[in-house]
This record gives sequence, structure tokens and C-alpha cells, in this order.
Amino acid sequence: MVQELVVAITAACSASVIYVAAGARVVKQYERGVVFRLGRLAGEIRSPGFTMIVPFVDRLRKVNMQIVTLPIPAQEGITRDNVTVRVDAVVYFRVVDAANAIIQVEDYRFAVSQMAQTSLRSIIGKSDLDDLLSNREKLNQGLELMIDSPAIGWGVQIDRVEIKDVSLPESMKRSMARQAEADRERRARVINADAELQASKKLAEAAGVMSQQPAALQLRLLQTVVAVAAEKNSTLVLPFPVELLRFLERAQSGQQPERPSNAPPTVERRPGVDPVEPSPAPDRLGRALGALGLPEAFADTDGLGVPDTFGILGEPRVPMEPEGPEGSGDPGAFGNVDEFGKDADRSGSSGNAGERTEPEAPAG
Repeated sequence: MVQELVVAITAACSASVIYVAAGARVVKQYERGVVFRLGRLAGEIRSPGFTMIVPFVDRLRKVNMQIVTLPIPAQEGITRDNVTVRVDAVVYFRVVDAANAIIQVEDYRFAVSQMAQTSLRSIIGKSDLDDLLSNREKLNQGLELMIDSPAIGWGVQIDRVEIKDVSLPESMKRSMARQAEADRERRARVINADAELQASKKLAEAAGVMSQQPAALQLRLLQTVVAVAAEKNSTLVLPFPVELLRFLERAQSGQQPERPSNAPPTVERRPGVDPVEPSPAPDRLGRALGALGLPEAFADTDGLGVPDTFGILGEPRVPMEPEGPEGSGDPGAFGNVDEFGKDADRSGSSGNAGERTEPEAPAG
């Protein structure tokens, strides 16, 4: 009898141990346990650690609470500006309510994946190509809101959504490359034009300063010659003064240039006595330079039509005395040639040139 009692107690203890072992569960730190008792949610969510359930009555489902990285397959769509693109993204989410993640949706991972693909296609259709390429932060925020709205009821929280890559057709890539090249060339031309404008303003200011002091142009010419000679070249380039070209043009056209206020006085020619100086005959170089149509001649300062900026002729020339008709050198050999020369010549007087003589009275 005692032996049978011992066997029964041992069997009961063994059954108890097996029953307890069947109901023992361990929930990890990153997990939460949801217990269903006879198909209904029983009690609270089981926290990490050791927990017990009723064997053959309760069913424990563990839910991972870690952040899940879910890649979204590449979606092909047409943007608002009619460009075909392929866009892929990645979604970071985690479960915040284990009970709703099990009860409200069959498979929350699959549901989030499908919602992300649908939202990505919608974002592609509402955006331009430039927004997909350069304004991704705004698109990521919009995509996150579109996925997070239905996921809240599933007990899932969307942490972040990132667009990984935007694939374009090869023809579109070539077009964009040509556009970028043309834009850079345009900016380069604008920069060069701006530089030319600034340089022209500075040169105009320099020309204004040099016009006040004509000697500055000669000094600048000498500096240019020195700079060219410093290159150790066998050929020396000497700039040709533009003022000389203008003078030659004015000499060819026969116009007398205006005299400046600081020019030295010139010797006035006496009418009928001093010969008229012939205009300098233009040479071949003058005729060629006259064809260039230069605007105006430089003012001369020595009375001979030659600018003294470069000191070409130096001192003013003295008018030559005219010779007589026989080459005797006597300007009054045939009478007066001044304003009263006509009366003096008719009277047959042999007075000096430039003097008026009275005829003698007849004798008796």
C-alpha cells in the first residue's frame, strides 16, 4: 500500500514539474509578450524576463520591439514633368504597441512594405524631376507622413524614410549634362563680360588722367618699350602713336587743327609779302591712314600743324623771305607789294617795299 502511495506521489510530482515546465516562458529584453487565453487577449503585455502561462490554455506571441530596416523595391513612375524614373527607398520603423501590431494587422511588416511602395509611387507622380534630385528632404518628410498615417493604428511608428537612388534614362542623363555645360558656359561669358566692363571703366579713367597731362602718354609708351625689351626677344615691338596717325589724317584732308590755349604765338604772315607755306603733301602712309577714318587730329602747339607732344620738329620754323622775279632777293624790285602796292607800282617809283612815296611836282 505504501509502495503504491509513493508511486502516486512521484507521478504527481513529475506531472507538476512537466506542467510547470510547459507553462514557463522567457521574454527577451527587446521583445514583448502577448498572451491569448482561449483566443482572447489575456492580461497585460508580458515584460522581458521569466513569465508563466497556462499550458494548453494560453498562447504567448513575442513581438520584436527593435527598429526594423525595410528596403522598398525600386518603383518606376512618371514625374509631373513627364520624365520616367525609377526610385527606391528605405523605411525605418518600430513597434510601439505589441497588442495592436498582432491584433489590428495580419502581418505588420508586409503591410508597412506595401504602404511604402504605394506612397513612393504617389510621391513620384506629384513631384518634378528637379525635386527628386535636389529637394529630397522635403520629399522624405512627405513620404514619411503618408506611411505613418495608417501605421499609427497598427501599433507601428515610422522613424525615418529615405530615398536611396533615382535612376534616369541615358538620354535624359545626356540632356542634363548638356544643360549643365551650357549653363556653366553662360556664367563664364557673363563673368568675362563683367571683367571687360570693369576694365573699360578703369581704362577710361586712366585715359582721362592722361589727357590732362600729355607727357604721361609718352611715359607710358616708354614703359611699354621697357617691358617688351625685358623679355629678351630679338625683335622689339614699338607702338605707333595714335596721335600721329590723327595728325597725318588731318594733314591729308587739308584742315587746320585747332590751337590750344597754351600754345606759343606764331609769326603772322604779311599779305603780299610773305609767301604762303604749302601744306605738307601726304605721303603713301598718310593716304593709307586717312582711309581708316580716324575721328579728329591732335591740337598742334607750334603753328605748323605738327603736335609737339613727341617733339617731332622742335622749335617753330621762321617764314622764308620771298625772292624777286629775277632771283635777286629784293622783294621790292618792281615796286611795293603791300596794300598800297598798286598805286606805287603805277607811279613808277623805285621806293622800298612796304613804303608809300609821293610823286614829285613838275618843274616850273
